[in-house]
Amino acid sequence: MSGIPQSNEISSGLLVGSARNRVEVSFEFFPPTSDALADKHWQALMRLAPLGPKFVSVTYGAGGSTRERTHALVSRIRQETTLEPAAHLTCVGASKGEIEEIAERYWQSGIRHLVALRGDPPEGFDAFKPHPGGFAGSVELIDFLKKKHDFEISVGCYPEIHPEAKSSLADIDYLKRKMDAGATRAITQFFFDPEVYLRFVDRARAHGITIPIVPGILPVTSYSKIHQFSRQCGAQVPAWLTHLFEDLDEDPATRNLVAAMVASEQCLQLQRAGVTDFHFYTLNRADLVYSVCHTLGLRPEKNQITC
Repeated sequence: MSGIPQSNEISSGLLVGSARNRVEVSFEFFPPTSDALADKHWQALMRLAPLGPKFVSVTYGAGGSTRERTHALVSRIRQETTLEPAAHLTCVGASKGEIEEIAERYWQSGIRHLVALRGDPPEGFDAFKPHPGGFAGSVELIDFLKKKHDFEISVGCYPEIHPEAKSSLADIDYLKRKMDAGATRAITQFFFDPEVYLRFVDRARAHGITIPIVPGILPVTSYSKIHQFSRQCGAQVPAWLTHLFEDLDEDPATRNLVAAMVASEQCLQLQRAGVTDFHFYTLNRADLVYSVCHTLGLRPEKNQITC
């Protein structure tokens, strides 16, 4: 029965993470849009907490639309759990004085990690427009924050080039400027081809970028949303992915199984290439991300007290 894989072939293909490179993970959540969703979102966070993430980040709506909810969630994480929270902070719709006030509020609340981003244009605007009294972009924001306090600062980067970048070289040069301003980690926009990420890291290293470049992984919870996100950020949706998710928008059970398979294989390929850090865009849904982490070899930390 030569067509049936032997057990050693199966285990080699799955590449159980605990037997090789021990991975570290971080998770991104967005703040609940209403009080009614707050408990549901907290349960999702607590589902992933036993995996011992390096940090948990909380996004910041366009134009600061979720500013108070972001602050409330990261403060709750700091006060009620042993997790390390990271708050997103953008340049959109805020003066330098307002950003200084927000940063100081975070520091006084015990928040030491910020994800500093230029930010997407608010709804109804096609392009980013600096606030008259604000920052022109993320490099200025990073420099300001580092001079204000010794924050740990994560930043974004684009393996498939930022949609507004003049060239791939200009895009990598801008990432280098972020590092020189004080960024301590870069987290990539989502992608689906592991080779895209690996080539990007090689180019970045050749350009003198030495900070960790963590792959951002987005499990496909909705194929239509993936297309929407990809149009906004310039990520490519390969034809094979389209084929896999055909006719599954109304079949969530099958879609979740396929999504777990795709994300797990993507991460395992990266792990085989030596990648040990992963950042998951959870979309506030824990089970799919949990299953991918399990495939990578992560298990709940025994006796961990998270809240």
